[in-house]
Amino acid sequence: MTATSFASIPVVDLSRSNEVGFAEQLCTICHEVGFVIIDGHDIDPQLIDDVFLLMQRFFALDDDSKRLIDKARSPQFRGWEAVGSEFTNNRVDVREQIDVWSEWPSVVAGDTSPGSRLLGPNQWMPDEVLPGHRALTLRWMSELGELADRLLGLLAVGLGFQPAHFEKLFGDQPMSLTKMIHYPPTPDGGAGVNAHHDTGFVTLLAPGPTEGLQVLNPLGEWIDVPPMAGTFVMNLGEMLQAMTSNYLVATAHRVITQSERLSAAYFHGPSLGTELRPLVMDQRFTDAVAASERHRSAGFMATAAQTAGGVGDMASSTHTSTYGEQLWNYFARSYPDNMARHHADLAH
Repeated sequence: MTATSFASIPVVDLSRSNEVGFAEQLCTICHEVGFVIIDGHDIDPQLIDDVFLLMQRFFALDDDSKRLIDKARSPQFRGWEAVGSEFTNNRVDVREQIDVWSEWPSVVAGDTSPGSRLLGPNQWMPDEVLPGHRALTLRWMSELGELADRLLGLLAVGLGFQPAHFEKLFGDQPMSLTKMIHYPPTPDGGAGVNAHHDTGFVTLLAPGPTEGLQVLNPLGEWIDVPPMAGTFVMNLGEMLQAMTSNYLVATAHRVITQSERLSAAYFHGPSLGTELRPLVMDQRFTDAVAASERHRSAGFMATAAQTAGGVGDMASSTHTSTYGEQLWNYFARSYPDNMARHHADLAH
């Protein structure tokens, strides 16, 4: 493996995380690939099974039942959406999903700050329709949040910081996301989710047994991520890319599946006001970026306005100043109808 390309996704055993050099090894993998399969974690296998059973039960419901938590009703973009509701890089995604975010009190009516409008309640299925939806989802988010903090601690050490360095940046109201996703078979020329970067710090994905997740390497080749029972796939978001001055980059990925596919993704994010301010790192990390065309030229997801102006999908040379602004741009790109419905005064 070199820093210029990769042909497979590395696997690391987190049960060996106390070994000398483990944090540096993980950080190097994240620099070179941006994706890693995590084995040896402490998440109860039964919890993973329970979450997949919950998804099977929900997505087997009729659409009228699913609309009890219709995302179209949520100014905070939470709940269920039907196939074809989300757009990635102006192309429709062939999937349906439930989105659940960290819950914080809603903003005062009339607040004109885009990011702060994302604070608010989730939508939960009634227990008589989907027993355990809320309790199981909240447990899932809590335990994956702890795992994400552990992994961020290792990345911090690999970058030369104290283990709690990133955790201290998260602020008082961290905003993380769980997506429970159902992909029908992908039609020719389409994608379950089109090529994109993730937004926050790290993403943890329980991929299920069905193939379909693909990662773009620097040679322009789509590399399959093999399903491995009991593991999580970790990838990096644009916050880490911005804060490490492109040493850790968000790697483009997509889903194209021949069969029905379920997966559960957890996106670990900080408070909305967290700044994407570059960290002061050792010169060797700066030199590594300078020596790699892939890292020097790594871009960010374009805003809707930039895309309309001809900027490529993930080729923006700029990023927002805060996590909240970055999320707002994501919703503006991905849910133009919902944005116009609930935030017409700020839609762009």
